[in-house]
Order: sequence, then C-alpha cells, then structure tokens
Amino acid sequence: MNIGIDFGISNIDVAIESKSELKFFSFASSQDSVVDKFHEVMEKLDLPIAEIKSISVTGGKSSDIPNLYNSINVSKVNEVQAIGCGAKQIYDINEDSFVVVSAGTGTACVSYQNGEFHHLGGISVGGGTLQGLSSLILKEGDADKIEESAQKGNKNNIDDLIGDVVNDIGSLHPDITASNFVKAKRSNDLNNNDIAASLTNMTGEVIGTISYLNALLVGVDRVYFIGRTSLLDSVRDGIDKRLKLAGVTGKYKANREFANAIGALAYLKPKI
Repeated sequence: MNIGIDFGISNIDVAIESKSELKFFSFASSQDSVVDKFHEVMEKLDLPIAEIKSISVTGGKSSDIPNLYNSINVSKVNEVQAIGCGAKQIYDINEDSFVVVSAGTGTACVSYQNGEFHHLGGISVGGGTLQGLSSLILKEGDADKIEESAQKGNKNNIDDLIGDVVNDIGSLHPDITASNFVKAKRSNDLNNNDIAASLTNMTGEVIGTISYLNALLVGVDRVYFIGRTSLLDSVRDGIDKRLKLAGVTGKYKANREFANAIGALAYLKPKI
C-alpha cells in the first residue's frame, strides 16, 4: 500500500494505491501546523501500518514533515512535479510537450518540455477568490451552493458584452464579456443568482485567459486541467469560452481534483 497526500490551502487530498487500485479521501485544511495535520490525517485514515510501503507528500509546507512515520519513509515531492506527474497519470499523456493548469484555491501553470516539468507561473485568482468574493457579496462561501445559484442566474444582467458596447473587434465574438460587473455600478437592484453567475464566469475567464496564453507560449493547442475549481460547470464554461478565442481545447477528466496526490505517488515510480 502506497499513500500520496497533497496539503492544499483549502483541502488535504489523499490517494491510496493498493493492489493496483486507487482510493481517494479528502479532508478540510486547518490552521494547524502541517506536522499536526499530517498526523491527524493518518489517524483518520486508520490504515494498518504493516501494509504501508511508502508515503509521499506534496503541497503547502509538507517539507516540514519528518522523514519517517512509524519507520515508514516519507518522501517529499515538489508541487510542480506532483502537478505534472498527476496530470500525466490521469490523462495518460504521451505528448512530448504539454501544459497543465491546476485550478484550485489559486491557479498554477506547469509545462512539460524536453523531458522536464517547468513552472510557467500562476495567478492568485482561483476557487478561493470565488468563495471569498461570494462570502463578501452574497454571504455564501460554499462552492456547490455558489454553483447552484449561478446556474439559475444570468451573468448578462451584470456584465457588458462586446456586442453591447462596440462594433466588431478582430475575431472577438459579440457574446464575449467586455467588462465583468460593469452594470452593477448602474443598478442597486441586483439578483443574487445573477451575481453568482457573473462571479463564476469571471473566475473562469481569468483562468481561461492565463491558460491559453501559456498554451500559446509553449506551442500547444490543448490544456489539461486539474483541481477542484474546474469541477464547477459555470467556471468551466468561462474557461472554455476564453480558450476558444485562441483555438485551444480544455481537457477535463474524472478524479482531477486528486491529481496532486496521484502525482505524489506517480513521481516515486521509475517511469511515469
């Protein structure tokens, strides 16, 4: 049995490999030290120590975790390697060059080129931004409830579209957002569902823009997404609309929210 643990800002994700099968677990992060969180997770998993062959950790300050846990070696995996290896494992990627975008609390971009993973950079906008702004504006910070509200709303009641404000601009479609939330300055009577729709779309558009820019930088026409924020349909729609502007395709596969934990496991294997 091998265990991979990703210590994220919002969630602690676990992938357990046993008899060639993967099982997943997730726990809410806390302000406790990473060492305390590690021991808490291991206690909650309540696994038979004798069956654990290896433990690999990534994310946060996981390098602070001791190298041994009950005489079991604890390997520290750089998060860039975990992101890349996790995506390669989930999507079974065999390309010589590709881009992975980790859409979590924040957003990180990683490329694979010349047999190595590279951190292309990241942005502070992500699921944490969406939940924080929603908490401030709508008094609701639960991602699933924000998504439920967004599905009922219409962002066009709050956002200005290209077609609303200008004539044709190059290849930009008139339904593309020209300015997020701009109509809010002209009205005090805003629908919460419309606000949620605008928030999720804005989050997706920002992630989508940084994603296609990095895809163009690397010279690829697809982006592999991991992370929980990409699970929200309204955010994903915003991402895909931006990708489409550059002729880039987004790839989304099941269990991508556990990609870093899977990557921590995969990194230890001789061949990924």
